[in-house]
Amino acid sequence: MLVVPGEMQSRFSELLISKAIPTRQHGAYRKWLRFYLDFCKKYALEVKDKERLELFIKKLKEKRQSSEQQQQAVQAIHLFYQIDSTMLLQTGMGTAQPEETYHIASSCQLLKDGDCSPPKFSDQRQEHLGKADIIQAKSAGTIAKQSIVAQQGKRELPLRSSSAPENLATSVNVQKVLKTGASWKKEYSRLSDEIALRHYSPKTLKTYRSHISKFQVFTKSIAPELLTPEHVKDFLTWLAVKKKVSATTQNLAFNSILFFFRHVLGKEFGKIEGVVRAKRRPYIPVVLSREEIDDVVRHLDPSYRLIVKMLYGCGLRLFECMGLRIQCLNFDAGVVTVHDGKGQRDRTVPLPQVIVQELRDHVQELKELHRQDLSKGYAGVFLVNALEKKYKNAARQFVWQWLFPAKRLTREEDTGEMRRYHLHETHVQKAIRRAVDEAGICKRATAHTFRHSYASHLLQNNYDIRTIQELLGHSDVRTTMIYTHTVKSITQKEACSPLDF
Repeated sequence: MLVVPGEMQSRFSELLISKAIPTRQHGAYRKWLRFYLDFCKKYALEVKDKERLELFIKKLKEKRQSSEQQQQAVQAIHLFYQIDSTMLLQTGMGTAQPEETYHIASSCQLLKDGDCSPPKFSDQRQEHLGKADIIQAKSAGTIAKQSIVAQQGKRELPLRSSSAPENLATSVNVQKVLKTGASWKKEYSRLSDEIALRHYSPKTLKTYRSHISKFQVFTKSIAPELLTPEHVKDFLTWLAVKKKVSATTQNLAFNSILFFFRHVLGKEFGKIEGVVRAKRRPYIPVVLSREEIDDVVRHLDPSYRLIVKMLYGCGLRLFECMGLRIQCLNFDAGVVTVHDGKGQRDRTVPLPQVIVQELRDHVQELKELHRQDLSKGYAGVFLVNALEKKYKNAARQFVWQWLFPAKRLTREEDTGEMRRYHLHETHVQKAIRRAVDEAGICKRATAHTFRHSYASHLLQNNYDIRTIQELLGHSDVRTTMIYTHTVKSITQKEACSPLDF
C-alpha cells in the first residue's frame, strides 16, 4: 500500500480540522486518501483529474462499498484536491508517470468539488511563458497551458531555465502524457445512443459499457482517436493470460470493443492475429428430473409457485416470464405469446393445461389489484419505448398489466407518478435457491435450469429437435443440439435392416 508523504498527510489533517470533520472520522478520511493515491499509482493515472475520481468510485462500487462509504470517500478526495499543487509537484504525486517531469494537470487551478480546469493567465504573466510552457495538444484536441504559479499564498516560483533541446524534450514529454488521461465521456454518450438506436436491451448496454471501461483503464485512458488494433490485441491477451477469464467473457469483451470501434469511433480494426484466446469448453446444462421439479415447487413460497410452473411448463427464460402481460395469455387457443424475447424475437408456446385454472384464478386476483390501484390515482404500468405516447390510455388498461406484478408501486423520477413494474428477477432467483436447498437437491439449479429441463424432457419424449428449437426460440439448431447430451440415449447400436423391424 502506498505511503502518503508526511508533509502532505499533515496538510490533509489540517484541512480535516478546518472543515470541522469529526475527529473520530479522520482515520477513515486518511484511509480513503491512501486508497485513492494507491489506485492512481497502480493504473498510472493523474491524481488531479475528476475523471479518475469517477473511476475510483466505480471501483468502490465493484468492491460493494456502501453508499455512505462512497460518499465519505468522495468528500476525502475533494478535500485532497484543495492541497497546494506545488506540494504535489515536490512530492511526485502530480504526475501520472514518475519519469515525466511535467504534466499539464499538475498546475491546474484546484477548484472545489474536485473540478480541475486550465488556469487563466494575466497578460503580464503570459509574456513570460516560454514556448515549452504552451503546447498545442493535438492528441487531446485542446490547448494545454503550463503554469508555474503556486495557488497557496500566490507565491511565484522561478521559471525553469533550460536550453532549447531541454525545452524540446519537455514538449515531447508533455505530449506523451497528453495521450493518456483523456476523457471518454463523449464516447460513452455515443455508445448509449448507438445501443438505443438499435433497440438493444439495457443489459447489453451495461455489459458493453463494463468491458469498454476496463479497456479504458487498461490503455490508461488514451485518447480514443489514438486507439489501434494493437491495444485490442494486448487487452484480449491480458484477459486470457493474466486474468484467466472464461471464453464467454473474452468473447463478450471482444464484441464490446468491436461495436465500440465500428459504431462509436467509426473505424475498423480488421483481423486481430496472434491473440491468445480463451479456449471454450463444452458445457452440459444442469437438468432436473420431474420428481425433483415437483419437490422444488412444493418447497417454494406460494407466491412463486406459478412462476416456476410457467418457467418449466413453457420453457421460458426468466426475463421473458417476468415480461408477460395479461394479453399474452390466450386461454381459447391454449397458447402463450412471448413478445420481445432474446434477439427481439416473438414466439408462441403451448399453455400447460394443468395450470389453466390456476392462471384464471390468478388473473381474477390481478383484476382486483388493478381496481385498487386505479382508485388510488394509479398512473399505470411501465410501457416499452414510446408506446404510451401512441396509446395514451394503454398504461391503465387491464390487458397491459403485468402477469407477475411487483408488490409495491414505483415512483417515476421525471413525473413523480406512481407506476407498477413487474416482479424483480432477483426475488424469484432467491426463492428458487431457498427451495432447492430445502428440498435437499444436490444440483446447481437456477431459474434457467427449468428451461433446460423443459427441452430435455421434450427430447426424452421423442419430440423432434427442430420442434424443440422453435419452442425455445433458438436461432440456430446447433444451440438446441446441446440437449442431446442431457438425456439417456436410446439409439440402437447394432446395425439392422429396416425390413427386420
